[in-house]
Amino acid sequence: MITKNNQEEQGPGEKIVSSGVIIFRKSEEGPRFLMLYYGHNYWTFPRGKIEKGENGFSAALRETKEETGLSKSDLMLSSYFKAHERWIFVRNNRKIFRVIIFYLAQTHQSNIKISSEHKGYGWFTYHEAIKILVGEKNSENRKVLKRAYDFINKNSNKKTAE
Repeated sequence: MITKNNQEEQGPGEKIVSSGVIIFRKSEEGPRFLMLYYGHNYWTFPRGKIEKGENGFSAALRETKEETGLSKSDLMLSSYFKAHERWIFVRNNRKIFRVIIFYLAQTHQSNIKISSEHKGYGWFTYHEAIKILVGEKNSENRKVLKRAYDFINKNSNKKTAE
């Protein structure tokens, strides 16, 4: 049983907040999403921890530049899209609450300069991306990808209808 004093010493658990950008470019097959490959069948979007003194948006832009070589001037950011991944896991007997804030941006760039932490990258249609985001570990990635895909389709249909 944990006493109140022990809870204060251990705290409620650690909270890790990161941010990133879901990047897409238009193609004849629909939007193609940029996915970064870490190895061991693990693909994800450009993202990283928010550093002290940063807000989520500036951290997302910094991480995107570091991981892809794409700067803010290479991106057309959607001001009306924001999605979150949230989950809890245990590391070293401590509960970790993880949150990742995602923004959405379009680019015309197809060549990416990945960082040393990645083994590769690819531009995938929605259906291709869903297939590579396998397993429970990627369930949150699939959810934010679906939100981004639906958002892009909804907004492109609006422009076509006007």
